[in-house]
Amino acid sequence: MEPEALEICPYDPNHRMPASRLQYHLASCRKNHPDVANKLATCPFNARHQVPRAEISHHISSCDDKSCIEQDVVNQTRNLGQETLAESTWQCPPCDEDWDKDLWEQTNTPFVWGTANYCGNNSPASNIVMEHKSNLASGMRVPKSLPYVLPWKNNGNAQ
Repeated sequence: MEPEALEICPYDPNHRMPASRLQYHLASCRKNHPDVANKLATCPFNARHQVPRAEISHHISSCDDKSCIEQDVVNQTRNLGQETLAESTWQCPPCDEDWDKDLWEQTNTPFVWGTANYCGNNSPASNIVMEHKSNLASGMRVPKSLPYVLPWKNNGNAQ
């Protein structure tokens, strides 16, 4: 295929364009000529081949682009056989980790939000719910409850 060779549009014989632009043209021209598009079938080997529906089986058996596709299929099956051989020789490395054993060997109790463990033992007295204390000045902290009158309002009067 020469990119600059002129091709004829199967939807409108008056349309002639370079072969490099034919596929783009076919996509738009198919929308403009739906009556002709319903009568044509697309070749599975080359989308630029638009053939009357009655002749598509003959075209598929004699299409020149079929040989390229068949050769690609043969090459892929050969490569697939070589890849599976290489994959079958790989072995998983041994694993030295035992997460269950690590879990039983832990001396510390697990972290629980809102509790603190000051002693090494697991007595109920060692788990105390602590109130969070802030080092911020009182004006910088979030209030514990909303005031009835907001300080930026004018004595509670709506503006």
